[in-house]
Amino acid sequence: MTMTGRHLSDKTVKLSPLSSLFLNVMSFNLKTMIQPFTALSPQQKKLDRLIDKIEQQKLELAQWQQAEQEIRQYAQQTFIPVYHELHGVLFGQLEQLWTHLHEVELSKAEIVVLDEKIQSLAAYLKDSQAMSVQEANKVNEIYNYFQQLNEHAQFRKNQKKTNELARFFEDQNGVDHTDPDAFEEWDHDHFQQAREQARLKRQQEKQQQAAKLAEQSLKTVYLKIAAIIHPDRESNDVKKIKKTELLQLANEAYEKQDLFTLLKIQLQIEQDQDISQKGLSAEQLRFYQLALDAQSRKLQEQIDTLIHRLVWSSKTRIAVKKAKGKVQIADLYKQIDEDTSAIKQQIKVEKERLMYIKKVSGLEMFLRHGML
Repeated sequence: MTMTGRHLSDKTVKLSPLSSLFLNVMSFNLKTMIQPFTALSPQQKKLDRLIDKIEQQKLELAQWQQAEQEIRQYAQQTFIPVYHELHGVLFGQLEQLWTHLHEVELSKAEIVVLDEKIQSLAAYLKDSQAMSVQEANKVNEIYNYFQQLNEHAQFRKNQKKTNELARFFEDQNGVDHTDPDAFEEWDHDHFQQAREQARLKRQQEKQQQAAKLAEQSLKTVYLKIAAIIHPDRESNDVKKIKKTELLQLANEAYEKQDLFTLLKIQLQIEQDQDISQKGLSAEQLRFYQLALDAQSRKLQEQIDTLIHRLVWSSKTRIAVKKAKGKVQIADLYKQIDEDTSAIKQQIKVEKERLMYIKKVSGLEMFLRHGML
């Protein structure tokens, strides 16, 4: 696998004042400012570990964002062509089997097997982007035909079940109190449903509280920065320019909901004012812990979402789940190569199958041996 190289120009790149300021803030060590001159407490050490984690998450997210387009281009060049070829072969099978279903005399058992095969092919090809409009219409026609048959069969089945239940349940709650076992079964199911609903409600409330906390933390830090460094309150022209640039940087971080950068800016400002030399209070440490926890969760969600978009193989998804999301960029290139190779092998098999089922004798042979 060949990766595209990128070469930097030998020319010196001059940074704008805002870019230089941004680099200064980003190089600012948040950990050393939490408590610069005293021994770290367990709470401060925990915060340091969280800061390290966020730094790593930001780096990991940037790497995945950079690799995403390259991975998609590689898949477009290698995997997609063979994927489309497979769909073409499978459509040929679907069309041929559909013709046989209406023209060849088969036993009831053979028709059941043939129906199942046609339905599976139609369901697989229904949302395919590899076919012409005419082919897609044909697939939808076949798919809808079997959907109507299945709905009719399900309706008859439900009707029969409803009649049986009507004879079994007697009171308004649907429970026959003369049958203790029936009541116990209903009560257990009802309790389980209520318990599951309560669990989902608690989970939703926790997620809402976490989102609210992250939003409040972001806004709190941003407003504190804006209140301290607002340029309109500065009479010194040099300091006013610096504060204007710093406020612009804070505005950009706020728009991106980048709490980590805002905290760095805030502590940098406090350092300049000799506030942080006294160290942070226990209350401030708790606030930073909660705020950075929210930032870390959000970064991890972004990473997981990006990886989920790039992983389509069920095999790779299982591997990602076992590794708790710790999939590497190289793993996805390997996934593409393996899937491409597997589909090429499948195409050979499906082409041979299509060759046989084009003839009635070949179809009958496949049905007899359960090879369809």
